Amino acid sequence: MFKTYEKYIIKNFLNKFLTISLIFFSLIIILSILEEISFFKKVEINFLTPYLITLLSAPITLFEIFPFIFLLSTQFLFYDLFKKDELNLLKANGLSNIKIIKILSYSSFLIGIFTVLIFYNIASKLKFFYTDIKNNYSEDKRYLAVVTDSGLWLKDEVNEETLIIKANNINDDYLVEVIINIFDSNFNLKKTIQSDKKNISNNLWKIQDSDVTEKNITKKNSETIILQTNFDKEKINSLFSNISTLNLLELLNLKKDYENLGYSSNEIKIHLMSILSTPILYSLLTILSAIIMFNMSKNRSLFFHVIFGVLMSVIIYYMNFIFNSLGNNGKISAITSIFMPFLCISIIAIIGLVKVNEK
Repeated sequence: MFKTYEKYIIKNFLNKFLTISLIFFSLIIILSILEEISFFKKVEINFLTPYLITLLSAPITLFEIFPFIFLLSTQFLFYDLFKKDELNLLKANGLSNIKIIKILSYSSFLIGIFTVLIFYNIASKLKFFYTDIKNNYSEDKRYLAVVTDSGLWLKDEVNEETLIIKANNINDDYLVEVIINIFDSNFNLKKTIQSDKKNISNNLWKIQDSDVTEKNITKKNSETIILQTNFDKEKINSLFSNISTLNLLELLNLKKDYENLGYSSNEIKIHLMSILSTPILYSLLTILSAIIMFNMSKNRSLFFHVIFGVLMSVIIYYMNFIFNSLGNNGKISAITSIFMPFLCISIIAIIGLVKVNEK
């Protein structure tokens, strides 16, 4: 299946990747612990809590810096090959520059598939638990489900009626200071219901002691109004939660919910496509890093390679950031915002591969 020298390259690359990942994971934990201790210093909790929840948030942060880790892994691999003069030995066994790059790019792609299907889904679930715990200790409940500075807004469509719902905030299982405007199929206002609080533990809302306005006449209503909606507490929290806390299936469902309710799903589309395309990104970055190493002096120090890797990562990060921002704002399509950086990297890689093949 794999020849000995091919296994050697794959094994060394995987060792570099795991070692660098472990180093960065440790750094993330150390830095995050300081932040969590500061957050919980005014709260009476078990002293182990900041340390434990740090372990919940660290994996998703590690996932976000995997592109940088792939760059460094490739550079460190070639640094070792140059230092031990093993590259010439590999070439003597029939491995061309292109063949070495191909082995590394395939390895990166397969690792990328694992990180998307397994690692990301686990990391996002851990981040969800982390966010849930932090929210329980947060003094500001608004960010559980705030859309604008004026409060929480929901749009729902039930039985040919459109509901525009506004609430000042969420307190446990209740929407506080709720205004529900009910429109008919032609978007003519039928009635407005106002209530101090509304239990949202399920999607069958029972509204008591409300003010009901119909045809510009407001009446105090002491009877229970039963309102069928598509929302309960879990749905509302997931709808406006940090999307990094959602796994792939939840992101797909959330995207569908946004589109069904008329919300812009650009941010979710871009986030979802960004995750699904990471194997391609890892592979391209590995190719790019390998090409640069083939064209770089063998006498460069390890420090130089680290700094060069950081510089490359910063450039790629800001290129992705700019295109993603344009996509989120609707200036360009979601597909363009994701694949334009890939196109730029691919063009550079193709030019580099031609030069490397000539060596």
